[in-house]
Amino acid sequence: MKWFLILWAGPVALLISWYGLSYYDMSFGFFMLTRQTHDLVFQIYGGILGIPPETIPPLVARAIAFDSLIVFSIIAFRKRREIAAWWRRRHQLSEPAS
Repeated sequence: MKWFLILWAGPVALLISWYGLSYYDMSFGFFMLTRQTHDLVFQIYGGILGIPPETIPPLVARAIAFDSLIVFSIIAFRKRREIAAWWRRRHQLSEPAS
């Protein structure tokens, strides 16, 4: 499960970091982090997909959100017994004593 999260979070973190740094042109001397490269990448993807480049970032954000929902659903399913036990303990403590 640890590797599952690492292999999911690694690319997501890399993509978000690249997008944020290149969007605000914080290149630190690297060509890949310039705004020029940012615009070029989205022009290429827009040309390949046949959609305007400015519509791609919201689509990617929705895809990341959906993938995150799937990943956390898988984790919750695998840990459902622990979650149910925690829920029962929590609600047993909050009930008034008879």
